[in-house]
Amino acid sequence: MIGVYPTGNPPHAFWVFTHFKAWPKKLSSVQEVLKMLTRITEDFGKLRDEHPGRTTISIGIIAWNEEKAIGPALESLFQQSLFEKLCQRGLRCELVCVANGCTDRTPAIAAQIFDEKSRSHPYRQAFAARALDIKERGKINAWNLFVHNLSEPEAEFLFLMDADILFLNQDTLWNMFTALEENSEAAISTDRPCKSIEFKENKSLLERFSLRASQMTQAGEAQLCGQLYCIRSEVARRIYLPRDLAACEDGFIKAVVCTDFLTHKVEPGRIVLAKEAAHAFEAYTSPSAILRNQKRQMIGQAIVHILVDDYLKTLSLSERLNLADTLQQKEGLDPFWLKRLIGEHIRHTKHFWELIPGLVSFRFKRLARLSGIKKLICLPTALAGFAVSMVSCFMAYAFLKQGSTNYWPHGKSPQLATQGAAK
Repeated sequence: MIGVYPTGNPPHAFWVFTHFKAWPKKLSSVQEVLKMLTRITEDFGKLRDEHPGRTTISIGIIAWNEEKAIGPALESLFQQSLFEKLCQRGLRCELVCVANGCTDRTPAIAAQIFDEKSRSHPYRQAFAARALDIKERGKINAWNLFVHNLSEPEAEFLFLMDADILFLNQDTLWNMFTALEENSEAAISTDRPCKSIEFKENKSLLERFSLRASQMTQAGEAQLCGQLYCIRSEVARRIYLPRDLAACEDGFIKAVVCTDFLTHKVEPGRIVLAKEAAHAFEAYTSPSAILRNQKRQMIGQAIVHILVDDYLKTLSLSERLNLADTLQQKEGLDPFWLKRLIGEHIRHTKHFWELIPGLVSFRFKRLARLSGIKKLICLPTALAGFAVSMVSCFMAYAFLKQGSTNYWPHGKSPQLATQGAAK
């Protein structure tokens, strides 16, 4: 006989054994059998209401001192159609806010919102939510904790999102999820990141330059924005981010995923852009904020280059395919291994512009991808971007020469909370 379970999936073994233990040793009539089966069915119905099905998605929200932004970000998140559509499929997800090293009310605000939504959200059966206050500051550590320790082990897909973004389409998360479901070759799905200044009517000259720089960046293949992406858990859990990576973790993940852990040449199809999926984030627009952010990016890109182009290629095939174990063991045995590699790279780099291969030409290569009049329009932006890259690279080079890697400027403002909305 084939059984149909109220949850859409076979019941958990614990529930079955519970009922077996309660089963009478002797059933005197067919009516008693039917009564027992009816009771089991009713109990499974209650379990279905409380637990719609297996947890197929785990969403990690990485937060550091975001007490002004995390409220709007979570409100935007809970407006996503993902929860309704998971309910329709008899599936569920979990939300884990990983607040790391916060000195403000970020963890408390997240916990308060999760508690309220767990009671009032129309599709509250489709999710479980918890906020964690991790003492150690840093996105790298928070990423590793979420992927390897905090996310639901049975989840097939992991979302990583920053705590200061707003969704611009109600189907963003669902479309990112289905983009991977429908494309077995892809390991990561992304959306379109939009700078908040895009929605301003009167834009300054600097803001226009910033938007055109984004157009040039997005013209490239396999773009991965660390603010929001969905990754297959089986791939993510084979990755470990070294503690001293400092920044550009998305660049490291992209390099590893698009080469299947450095086993072949880059395959851009490993990253897919979901349709009708976008989020807004606050752009850096003041000259000082732009330089600080670019300095951090240069530091991160230099470290990614050292790892991907040099160190990881020296590993055996087995070590690369089991990269998470390899790097965790390396870090456990020698906590300063990456700092030494960075120091060696700096000592062998005579000029600051050699810190990252292709630094001088990469903006003009992006410009070349544009067609027609767009090239002419974006040429001033490319020239300005080149100047910023040179200055910020010099700053990064000087910083790394001091033996430091931990640089994290915080130049955000609460303006994003009032801009952009899911449609």
